Amino acid sequence: MKKLFDELSYEVSKYTTQKYSTSFSLGILALKPSIRPAVYAVYGYVRLADEIVDSFHGYDKEKLLNRLKVETFQALEDGIALNPILHSFQETVNKYNIDRKLISQFLHSMEMDLHKIDYNSELYKEYIYGSAEVVGLMCLQIFTEGNKQQYEKLKPYAMKLGSAFQKVNFLRDLKDDFQILGRTYFPSLNMAVFDNAVKAHIEKEIEEEFKEALLGIKKLPGSSIFGVYLAYRYYLSLFEKIKKTSSQNMLTQRIRIANSQKLLVAFKSYIRYKSAYF
Repeated sequence: MKKLFDELSYEVSKYTTQKYSTSFSLGILALKPSIRPAVYAVYGYVRLADEIVDSFHGYDKEKLLNRLKVETFQALEDGIALNPILHSFQETVNKYNIDRKLISQFLHSMEMDLHKIDYNSELYKEYIYGSAEVVGLMCLQIFTEGNKQQYEKLKPYAMKLGSAFQKVNFLRDLKDDFQILGRTYFPSLNMAVFDNAVKAHIEKEIEEEFKEALLGIKKLPGSSIFGVYLAYRYYLSLFEKIKKTSSQNMLTQRIRIANSQKLLVAFKSYIRYKSAYF
């Protein structure tokens, strides 16, 4: 029965999310049960594309990513895919009428990762839009469940949150991106002169985006508000730890939040949410 394959596909996407991200997994658990599978499907697909460009060393990454691109749009047209992650994703896209331009923009940013780019402000914004902001918009289309007016109202905030998350990732992964993948995303950043002043300038930009994003989180539907707020609090705690780490140490270690600390963040976030103090 195809129903079994559908269920399996969403389970594979769910497992992929849990395997790669404790923070997002816990955040998704705080969403309304009816929309959780769709968000797992989006994350599973995004993770699959990201792994191609970040991890599949020794393989023809460009060929693999192009294959995923072709199979993605074929699956959307056919309404089915043999790849379970892609199958759950295409079903979610078709069910929630997710704008396919968002998918194209995401894949474009993944293609950018295949090349060594000296990022200026314009390319930096282009990459962040495709790699993070559009993912937030895909999820927002799920959260608003077809309410176009609500989607347009919340769209700027979703983009700010995606951007803040991605920039925190850039700082967290600064060491590995530079030393292993040969990438630096921040515009005109010279790693030889990455100091506390440069780091503080980047952090100020992220702080402003977090503040603006929170305004939008408070306006989300009840089905998604706590789950998104929880993800926001996880990233904020990671950001606070990054701020306390010197620029020199940022280049020698990858900043992490222990799972026990994440559970504490979850508990405190729930109290703040229920008390309307967030």
